[in-house]
Amino acid sequence: MLNVALTGNVASGKSTVASLFRRWGAVIIDADQLVREVQSPGNPVLGAIVRRFGSGVLRPDGTLDRGQLRAMVLASPDALKELNAMVHPAVNRRRTALVAQAREAGAQVVVTDIPLLFEVADPDSFDVVVLVDAPEELRRQRLFERSGLPRHESDRLMAAQLPATMKRPRADYIIDNDSDMAALEARTAEVWASLMGRALP
Repeated sequence: MLNVALTGNVASGKSTVASLFRRWGAVIIDADQLVREVQSPGNPVLGAIVRRFGSGVLRPDGTLDRGQLRAMVLASPDALKELNAMVHPAVNRRRTALVAQAREAGAQVVVTDIPLLFEVADPDSFDVVVLVDAPEELRRQRLFERSGLPRHESDRLMAAQLPATMKRPRADYIIDNDSDMAALEARTAEVWASLMGRALP
């Protein structure tokens, strides 16, 4: 089984690539979904977040107000590091268990969609790293179109991740998403064909 990390900075198109990989037969593990799971009510991680950041990060129904928490940690690099230290060990344990389950089920390719691979995880724990990249201004435009984030918030969100120039040399495959959907699908298909070649005995 080939254990693949799929990463890319915010609004690079990584989720679209993950959807294509899923369509072609990969088992997808969504790290963002795992984050939401470990931050759910009743989970010790949520309790730790509330103790550190206060009850103001909770909605009236007891769920995490992710927007409020994001605003707090993007304003403070130290707070962001503390949050990552609370959340990501639990996420990594859950991800490791899901990879093991997929292996036991006979999966050929497991792809973990993990935005913060280089920031909070260990790239060397994967067989292959696939990076999706796009020009910064294009990503900023996509962020605005997708979520209406004003420029100053987009800049903070983008600054919280390592620049792609530091990630590209460490990736096994790079998918540049600087054109249209047809081009992205064609480039992704080339990478998928290579991954399948490596996964098959």
